[in-house]
Amino acid sequence: MEYNIAITAQADRQVKDTKNVPFGKQPTEHMFIAEYKDGKWQDSRIVPFHDLTLSPFALCLHYGQTVFEGMKAFLTDDKRINIFRPEKHYERFTKSLQRMCMPEVPKGLFMEALHQLVQLDASWIPNDEHGSLYLRPFMIASEARMGVKVSDEYLFMIVCSPAYQYYAQPLKVKVEDTYVRAAEGGTGSTKCGGNYGAAFYPSKLAKDAGYDQVIWTDSKNHEYIEESGTMNLMFFIDNTLLTPPLSTSILDGVTRDSLLTLAKEQGINVDVRLIRHEEIREALEAGKRVEAFGAGTAAVIAPIETIAMGGKHYNCYVGEDATMYQLQKALYDIRKGTAPDKHNWNYII
Repeated sequence: MEYNIAITAQADRQVKDTKNVPFGKQPTEHMFIAEYKDGKWQDSRIVPFHDLTLSPFALCLHYGQTVFEGMKAFLTDDKRINIFRPEKHYERFTKSLQRMCMPEVPKGLFMEALHQLVQLDASWIPNDEHGSLYLRPFMIASEARMGVKVSDEYLFMIVCSPAYQYYAQPLKVKVEDTYVRAAEGGTGSTKCGGNYGAAFYPSKLAKDAGYDQVIWTDSKNHEYIEESGTMNLMFFIDNTLLTPPLSTSILDGVTRDSLLTLAKEQGINVDVRLIRHEEIREALEAGKRVEAFGAGTAAVIAPIETIAMGGKHYNCYVGEDATMYQLQKALYDIRKGTAPDKHNWNYII
């Protein structure tokens, strides 16, 4: 099925120097909008970036029906435009929508909107070793009604922003043993706004204490490691890559999935299982070389140099020969088109 997307292009398109602009501050010229009314998607269009007008009664402002995705477009070494794993992101977006009782976006519309928008604003993709165009598809409940109900009207939008390294330096984190990000059976595996809002307070407390992020633990006993900040968490210990299994409280990270696939191809032992934070502490106290890092679309790989547990600080390995950098380079080479794309992850425009 073909989707007709009306395009209103800006007359003057001047790309600014964005290298020193904080992440998520600089929009490109255009954005995509589609409206869901009367049981169907309609009025699909790409227009100049502008502010929205919403009723103060809009349900998204009151009851949390907001879902989003985060993905990236890159310039390959031969100057082609590559959106990385958009189909995997679409699958996760759809699962999030289902969990939040929101209408699915047809795959054809999702892909065509991405294609047309990125193609139109391609000059914003940084030609930089760590540069990319961050793409944010999202949906909000737009029905104007003051009442706890599933909305009958929605806006599906895509906006873009140039992006570079999310974390410039290795992180200092603490194991969170009071607050929780999500509980089993909740919305932890969903990219909905409420998950992030609920994490702000404990994250702020950690930053006030001198940490960059927290390591989230399970909601029952704070025994098992789940995520770090807004990223999946991985460890490399005893020549084995460790990460917690997916659950209803852990997000199915696209970067996580990519790194696990690449690790197996490189002959690295991969162990996906429950991980007690005491196990990590014991390995560190035994003097083992422990690599710890977050994995996510924005950060790609975020090395962790210090973990605080039980009132003590432990140092992790962040040397240049760390395995996490080996995996990062393998992923980078595929995105940039300098290594074979065996899994058809690249969507070339």
